[in-house]
Amino acid sequence: MMSCKCTYAPNSSHTTCSNPLPPLVKVSSAFSRDRSFNRRHVVVAGVSIFWANVGTVAVAAASMSASMLSGSNSARKASLFVKRGMQLLVQGNVEASLTMFENALLSDPRQKPYLWQRGLSLYYANRFAEGAVQFREDVAVNPNDTEESIWCFICEARVQGVENARKQFLEGNAEDAKSAILAACRTPYGLRSGDYMASLAKVHCKCRGWEL
Repeated sequence: MMSCKCTYAPNSSHTTCSNPLPPLVKVSSAFSRDRSFNRRHVVVAGVSIFWANVGTVAVAAASMSASMLSGSNSARKASLFVKRGMQLLVQGNVEASLTMFENALLSDPRQKPYLWQRGLSLYYANRFAEGAVQFREDVAVNPNDTEESIWCFICEARVQGVENARKQFLEGNAEDAKSAILAACRTPYGLRSGDYMASLAKVHCKCRGWEL
């Protein structure tokens, strides 16, 4: 063990030691450079990981954005097809309207339960079973819509037979029904409103050869 003798000088504020402790060893410049080098590597690695994560997030965000944009474009295209189909049905072109509604479904199949216009065109194209399916899907997502429920029943009645339909719902007075529809078409509202269902009543008359 190293021994140390300390002497105090009265006229001095310092104490002298016969065996002073060795000075602190200086870190070599090479070691300092190595530590600096290591720090740089850590920083570079950290920055690389950060930007890699940023890149991953950016790619995911871009993918999500593209997916949302694609869905938005599909819905927009479907909406245009539906509008065109409605115009064609108002003009009495049932088959062409159906083509537009089918195009709408191809563009955005999610619209299927809400495409009641397609159900109307299917009915007037005498495709009653398909019309019933369309209206049933509509009623499933909107059970409070009694109009679609009635159209669904009418389609099913045409498939199952008039007698069964009469027993369940319909009164079966065809002449009274014809008179009521013609009268509705001839009202000022029926003639000039441009309402889709008022126009549908005219299509109904046209498909049955009724003179307005």
